[in-house]
Amino acid sequence: MKRILIFVLLVSFFSCNSGFSDKEKQEYTTKGVEISKATFDALSTELMAQMKAGGPAKAIPFCNIEAVPITAQLSEKYNVEIKRTSDKLRSCDNDPSERELEIINNYRDLLVQGNELKPIVELDSSSTKHFYAPIIMKSNCLVCHGKLNETLSMQTDSIIKIIYPFDIATGYSEGDLRGIWSITFKN
Repeated sequence: MKRILIFVLLVSFFSCNSGFSDKEKQEYTTKGVEISKATFDALSTELMAQMKAGGPAKAIPFCNIEAVPITAQLSEKYNVEIKRTSDKLRSCDNDPSERELEIINNYRDLLVQGNELKPIVELDSSSTKHFYAPIIMKSNCLVCHGKLNETLSMQTDSIIKIIYPFDIATGYSEGDLRGIWSITFKN
């Protein structure tokens, strides 16, 4: 009987303390911002180098082949799982989870209402820590993600369609929500 009582008390104690403290939320927000920025910088530096070397014809195949290994290296470096996802995918490998889709829709609603989009840090049902942050379209991204015959040329669109036959990641304007960073902390 005494063992059962101790077990119940321990379960109650840990289940009541399974949430984030404000300090922990801030720590994981800071880590998430650092990791998403490092990943963005690594990907965009390489992508811009490819654009300079040969325009979209060189950058799009590079992105198709090298974005995943670059992200995987940074995931390993930071001991996390780094994902970029959207409700308008270029690659089916980036399919959003149900929770990620909820966050994308919430961010989109906030943006339409003119509200600031802030990172989100939360625990899932198994106490795994997650970081989410918006990805906002910048003008230089519109060469491959913009509106056809405005910022996205027919030639670039043709290259995209060959490499990504199911692409729907176009039609954006500067300032639109492209998707989210989704980072899962492993420890």
